[in-house]
Amino acid sequence: MALRMSTLFLRTLRDDPADAEVPSHKLLVRAGYVRRVAPGIYSWLPLGLEVLRNVEKVVREEMVGIGAQEVHFPALIPREVFEASGRWEAYGDGLFRLQDRKTNDYLLAPTHEELFTLLVKGELSSYKDYPLSLFQIQTKYRDEARPRAGILRGREFIMKDSYSFDLTDEGLAASYQAHRDAYERIFSRLGFDYRIVFAVSGAMGGSASEEFLAPTPSGEDTFVQCTNCDYAANTEAVVIASPPAQDPSAQPASVVLDTPDTPTIDTLVDRLNTLDVGREFGAADTLKNVVLRTRAPGEKAWSLLVVGVPGDREVDLKRLAGQLEPVEVEQAGPDDLAAVPALVKGYIGPQILGESSATKVRFLVDPLVVPGSAWVTGANEADKHAAFVVRGRDFEADGEIGAVEIRDGDRCSVCGARLEIARGIELGHVFQLGRKYAETFGLTALGPDGKPATVTMGSYGVGVTRAVAALAEQTLDDKGLSWPRIVAPADVHVVATGKDEAVFEASQALVSSLEEAGVRVLYDDRRGVSPGVKFKDSELIGVPTIVIVGRGLAGGTVEIKDRATDERREVPVASAAEELLALVRATG
Repeated sequence: MALRMSTLFLRTLRDDPADAEVPSHKLLVRAGYVRRVAPGIYSWLPLGLEVLRNVEKVVREEMVGIGAQEVHFPALIPREVFEASGRWEAYGDGLFRLQDRKTNDYLLAPTHEELFTLLVKGELSSYKDYPLSLFQIQTKYRDEARPRAGILRGREFIMKDSYSFDLTDEGLAASYQAHRDAYERIFSRLGFDYRIVFAVSGAMGGSASEEFLAPTPSGEDTFVQCTNCDYAANTEAVVIASPPAQDPSAQPASVVLDTPDTPTIDTLVDRLNTLDVGREFGAADTLKNVVLRTRAPGEKAWSLLVVGVPGDREVDLKRLAGQLEPVEVEQAGPDDLAAVPALVKGYIGPQILGESSATKVRFLVDPLVVPGSAWVTGANEADKHAAFVVRGRDFEADGEIGAVEIRDGDRCSVCGARLEIARGIELGHVFQLGRKYAETFGLTALGPDGKPATVTMGSYGVGVTRAVAALAEQTLDDKGLSWPRIVAPADVHVVATGKDEAVFEASQALVSSLEEAGVRVLYDDRRGVSPGVKFKDSELIGVPTIVIVGRGLAGGTVEIKDRATDERREVPVASAAEELLALVRATG
């Protein structure tokens, strides 16, 4: 049945909603696809639901295509399930927690690893039952601190999550590759320009982890891509090339310098270059030691962490948090420093840091602080810095962690070429979870030798509602939305213009012919609405092919317009249905 705009539950808007921050949010509201209920919570109207279901259809087809079977879990989960996996605390404020009338604790699921694992444990027991892949398309809930960008970052959203179950690491690798290949087909079919980037696993746990990102200026994710090879990673997982290690014995002996009134790196460098130290210094020659605090899930007390980075770089807290998750990390305050008197604010040096030192303060360095490198850093005494302080001679680090903000021009760790920074929207994420959840819940299978083997798992997600917004972002223009045919709410938008009854009769005949041929039609059959308003609505709504029935009818023609390219051509009324059917089949 054609969607008739005279009766369709649709109202388009001429003005952008006041709370809209990104183009897709503005246009999805203006075109009548979604309506805001509360921050991060949206209702889907008929046209929006058509697009959403079309995205789901592609995702479902490709999951079934690799042998995955569909299930459906409840969104409401008892507390003890997430407590068993440790995620009741690990998710922190991101969980929606609630109680029933008997004060039993529940949560609204952000993901369903626990229930997938328990389901398989309860149903299967033999090695003959594996490998197995299950998936669902379900509503998820996350208490976003600042939901924004419409349906791009909501508190309630639809997601496809699937899980593979194998008995060997080789089996997991094969399942992972099958899902990865399916994702490439999904995003290619949907019409995305996308990148596959290395990622961190975060609170999900696991080892191998990759994201599928749609590059767009409005994206919340920052990633880097090499200008020479195919290396790409989000900024939390990126590894940049570091200088080669140096010989500590080739460095001068360290020396303590008087450096009063040097609260910043710039003032320190200016002061250094007035002293007779034997060389000129720049910000990159200084070691900045940033004091942070961390807290593991379930713990109340915070622990100090100092991170050393070159003085010309800033610490990227989001990058650090991604690598440390589920451990919380934030900037330390005055009270935290006061608890360790040896840490002299503004003059902290690595000489007294480390878990084996007297301070017991954990000390990590960015990989740019290579072994054997010499630095100007704090001397742990007010108004004093030390020069030629060498890693491996004058201080040791408890480990390395990528901590600096990534810059355009940093070097690729694979080929050494220049990296460039881009922004994107996360479409999907694939993980090799391994045996974390299987061990937690005792998911095993009896092997052919009668001995139990722990199952290994993979986890694979696609943001279905997010994909709708991301597609809008990549395909919209200054007139409105412009959907790929595979997800559009209709194949053809027939626009009847003018007051002449013959126009509406010809339009209806065309619509009927298209319906009989199986073409999805949106028909603007509204009476008393000006052609200008109808034209603007057709551009705003974004159906890929627009047919205008109006003035040309007197000459026996209608106009076919390509929404994406604005290319127009007139065709005879008698052959219009046949030409449109051929067009839809060729581009569908």
